[in-house]
Amino acid sequence: MSLLTKIDHPLVEHHLCTVRDKSTSCSEFRTAIERLAVLVGVYATEDLITQPTTIQTPIAAANCHKLAMPIGLVPILRAGLGMVHPLQNLLPDASVWHLGLYRNEETAEPVGYYDKLPSRGAPSVALVLDPMLATGGSVEMVISRLKSWGVNEIRVLSIIAAQPGIDRVERDFPDVKLYVAAIDPELNEQSFIVPGLGDAGDRIFDTPQNG
Repeated sequence: MSLLTKIDHPLVEHHLCTVRDKSTSCSEFRTAIERLAVLVGVYATEDLITQPTTIQTPIAAANCHKLAMPIGLVPILRAGLGMVHPLQNLLPDASVWHLGLYRNEETAEPVGYYDKLPSRGAPSVALVLDPMLATGGSVEMVISRLKSWGVNEIRVLSIIAAQPGIDRVERDFPDVKLYVAAIDPELNEQSFIVPGLGDAGDRIFDTPQNG
C-alpha cells in the first residue's frame, strides 16, 4: 500500500511555476519554496494526534485541542533549511535536528558530513524536509538514521520528487509517508530531476551552479 500523497491544489500549481522558472530571482525562489512548504506541511500534519483541553477566552471557557506528541523537524542540509522557517510557523514547539549530506558529483550518491542527533530524546514524529527527492539516496540515509535513533513515525516532505526516488523509498521503507507537491518522471544522466527546478540549494542560497 502506497503512503504517497501528492498535493493537488491551485496554489501549489501556481508556486511550482515560480520555482521551476530559471529566470526567477533568488529572493522570489526562496519565498515560493516557503509557500509550497506551508501547503505541503498542512497536508502532512492533518492527522497528528491531539488531546482535548479547556482554555479561558476573554468571554468564556472554550474546549480546544492541542498536539499530544513531540515533533521534530529534520532538514537535510543544506537545501532543507529553506523549508524550516515555514514549518516552524506551523509547529512552533517542534524541535529542529540537522543532518548534513552532500552529493558526490561522480557517483551521485550522498555523503554524510554532519550528525548531532543525541542518543536519547527522539521525537514521536519526524518531518524530514528536502525540497528535492531525486535518487532517494539522501532521504534513505536520513530515514535509517532516524529509525536507529528511535523515531516512531517518519514523514518526508518534498517540493518536487522524481518517480525513481519515490519508488526507492517506497520499496525500502514502506512505512514512511511521503508528501510532495509535484512528481516528475525521470532523472537525467547526472541524476538531476527532469524537468525539475535545477539545484534547490544553489537557488535558495544564491550560490553558483555547480560551484
